Amino acid sequence: MAGSAPAGASLRELAAAARDCTACELYKTGTQTVFGSGARRASIMLVGEQPGDAEDRSGEPFVGPAGKLLDRALHDAGLDRANLYLTNAVKHFRWEPAERGKRRIHRKPATAHVHACHPWLVGELDAVRPRVLVALGATAAQALFGKAFRVTRDRGRPVPSPWAPYALATVHPSALLRAPDEESRHSEIARFIEDLKKAAELLRS
Repeated sequence: MAGSAPAGASLRELAAAARDCTACELYKTGTQTVFGSGARRASIMLVGEQPGDAEDRSGEPFVGPAGKLLDRALHDAGLDRANLYLTNAVKHFRWEPAERGKRRIHRKPATAHVHACHPWLVGELDAVRPRVLVALGATAAQALFGKAFRVTRDRGRPVPSPWAPYALATVHPSALLRAPDEESRHSEIARFIEDLKKAAELLRS
């Protein structure tokens, strides 16, 4: 299958169909398709960039270091991951081998990869129908809100979206792990939690 998401399909049907997707070359190097997971009718849906190494091996989104940080931030923002739906704009891990050893280094997905996976993301949005949509990072934000969107300029601010009554973008939790020092990391995590709290507030509005 080259990336044809069945119209009106359930999340289970979409995930089954996506397992055989060959719409871009990433299926050749990814261990497996990593589809979204979470509550089928979640009020809040979070969209990241792509699965990482841990996600590629497990088949579940947000289970690696960035996912663990996200879990802590969600808790501090008063949100329960069990009630959310988490997915990525790209469903396969794009990577390159490290110069030494067997470690796989993350590579940012290309626009073509985002486009190839877009039918699956739209299928998830149609199936979940979230009340609040949160983009994590630039790749997800531009996939959802257009190429002109800039997280540095518009993060934490509600923006119009055809996919949900409320939508906003913030940084990807992996960016917090790359903070240059402990003080910066604590500051950026606090700001990230505030963005997630805004999503929770929108849910109550």
